[in-house]
Amino acid sequence: MPSPAPSPALLPVRLPSPVLTLSEPRLERAGVELRLKRDDVIHPMVPGNKWRKLVPNLRAALAEGHTRLLTFGGAYSNHVRAVAAAAAACGLSSVGVIRGDELAHAPRNWSLRQAEDHGMDLVFLDRTSYRGMLDTLDEPDTRRRLAAGWGRCYVLPEGGSNALAARGAAEIAAELRTDTGPRDVVCCAVGTGGTLAGIAAGLHPGGRALGIAVLRGASYLDGAVDRVHDLGWRRRFGNWRIDHAHHGGGYGRVPADLEAFAADFEDRHGLRIERRYVAKMLRAVHDLAGTATLPPGTRVTAVITGPPDPVGPVHEGPDRREG
Repeated sequence: MPSPAPSPALLPVRLPSPVLTLSEPRLERAGVELRLKRDDVIHPMVPGNKWRKLVPNLRAALAEGHTRLLTFGGAYSNHVRAVAAAAAACGLSSVGVIRGDELAHAPRNWSLRQAEDHGMDLVFLDRTSYRGMLDTLDEPDTRRRLAAGWGRCYVLPEGGSNALAARGAAEIAAELRTDTGPRDVVCCAVGTGGTLAGIAAGLHPGGRALGIAVLRGASYLDGAVDRVHDLGWRRRFGNWRIDHAHHGGGYGRVPADLEAFAADFEDRHGLRIERRYVAKMLRAVHDLAGTATLPPGTRVTAVITGPPDPVGPVHEGPDRREG
């Protein structure tokens, strides 16, 4: 189990997160069992994989004497909101670099308003500048530009996925480790690859990890997972794969058939599910049940990485990369 968060303000936290077995007739007909790993109930302000990925970075930031976090995200970024809340709880200031300079003078949406309510300073960049900064984030010139603009900061990438974050996500598998074996597949949605990388690295020998890409044209994610493994474990793992066929048309897209699937799932199980990540992942599990990816006899543990948004699905465009 992970050690406590670096600030009592982030407690209590519900760890290990509970595991719920569901009866799903369609999956049972295919010989597949479904469990949900309820990471969405870990913490009300820093839920799911955001908790797993942020806490190791918060410890590092405090140990290094930082007083400010800086990170990146889109207009409805779960990660940006979580960083703002966690920073405030730990007595740190925070900066959010937001993609889309047209947002600077527009009324704040609920997500950005929530980040500002936690004291985060928002900076808006046009999409070209934003992407260029992310693509060169580890280069000295970019770090100097960030320091010149906002002072000494602990910098978190978009989605918070780095080696420390992946090690935090490995706790998901560690909590399942005594209860998984060769028939088990742990499944999660994939935006940047950090959570999948951690799960794969932490699995019991014989267990497999399946990631469901929520972005269209995201073949780069396979290389991203390998890079995190190289940095965090100095090795690569062969127990994972990413499915790229269930993105629903792109990150912010929730087509009618996906919405119908999610609504039916909610009605039958009395559990609200987030659409942009979780619904796509659960839909993929249903579609793949009984195939070579999830053959009869498989037990799937689907990681519910976060709660639903307080508003309906948001269409943010095809260039969002976060998870």
